[in-house]
Amino acid sequence: MNEELTFEQKQEQLEQIVSQLETGNVPLEEMVSLYEKGATLYKDCVETLDRYEKKLNEAGKEN
Repeated sequence: MNEELTFEQKQEQLEQIVSQLETGNVPLEEMVSLYEKGATLYKDCVETLDRYEKKLNEAGKEN
């Protein structure tokens, strides 16, 4: 992944990973890899939401 994904792209990938893991038809090694990728995507999404929440709060204080 050379280019930075958008929040929406990360969210979509995370949803696909969750769906794959929920099926239970994934070999253990792939399951661990998917879980790690999902955890990273989740962390990135939460950090993005936190940044925007902070911006909105700051903008609200200015008005």
